[in-house]
Amino acid sequence: MKSGIHPKYGKSVVKCACGETFETGSVRPTLHVDVCSKCHPFFTGRQKLIDTGGRVDKFRKRMDQK
Repeated sequence: MKSGIHPKYGKSVVKCACGETFETGSVRPTLHVDVCSKCHPFFTGRQKLIDTGGRVDKFRKRMDQK
């Protein structure tokens, strides 16, 4: 591999919208995510509706027109 062209890989802090933080490896020092394993419905067993950019409302509006 060529030297001097690869980004520095190191520890990174991941922050979730639910408030959970944990460390992992990345080329970025901090990462912000919407859903993590502590709040994702697959891992928790609870159904949580995640509406990103009004997609659910847009879908319901489109279905009501038919």
